[in-house]
Amino acid sequence: MPDSPRARLSGAVGRARASALLVPVLLLGLAAGCGGSSGPVTLTVLASSSLTEVLGEMGTAYRQSHPDVRVRAEFGGSAEMAERLSERDPGDVLATADTASLDQAGMYLDGHRRAVAGNSLTIAVGPGNPRRIRGLDDLERRGLRVVAGASSVPIGRYTRQAFAKAGVRVRTSAEEISSRAVLDQIRVGDADAGVVYVTDLRSAGVAVSSVPIPAADNVTATYSAAAVKGGPHRRDADEFVSWLVTPEAQALFHKYGFTTPVAPQ
Repeated sequence: MPDSPRARLSGAVGRARASALLVPVLLLGLAAGCGGSSGPVTLTVLASSSLTEVLGEMGTAYRQSHPDVRVRAEFGGSAEMAERLSERDPGDVLATADTASLDQAGMYLDGHRRAVAGNSLTIAVGPGNPRRIRGLDDLERRGLRVVAGASSVPIGRYTRQAFAKAGVRVRTSAEEISSRAVLDQIRVGDADAGVVYVTDLRSAGVAVSSVPIPAADNVTATYSAAAVKGGPHRRDADEFVSWLVTPEAQALFHKYGFTTPVAPQ
């Protein structure tokens, strides 16, 4: 028996309602498929405080060639930054002033690591060098307040290597967690001298003066970087670490007084 007009109308309405429900479901599915590009990726770089100025400019340069990636750096002592990897969601990249800090944090890092920059040491003293310090030998003088990096942090290890090369035994009045912390003690007048990175002394301007350390007694610091294992942006982190050794990045390192990386001493 043929369908009545009322039956045909009811079926058409039902099909129309079903189609109306299907369209939003399909649109939601398409939106979900495109959700991976909802906005730029933000890479968190845990870095040695001595990289503060150069990483600031690098973030801008990297964004120009990688418009979907932003670089956000957090700074502190290398050992302090390495320890943060044990925390939940610590970051994407670790950049330290030595390779030992990366080794200590090895279980949290990708196996692909890069030496990205070099640095050297100098003696920081008060403006105009009021204590007339001429070299590492003078740091042995009695009554001189000498601040140094702790033996557990890169600047402390490098400083002790320089003392050993020069054959001096220096009594320190205080120990700090970073080169910049050493520099701060001299800047505010709480110490007469301390060994710091050349790049950090440059950042202090006229607030301190410098006494060079001869090449024979100096130590080359090797800065290294690696992506954090299991980080939320692993591929982007690897690409950023690789970019740090490109000519563009190396030119920025040189601009701030760093040198081309060499094998660690």
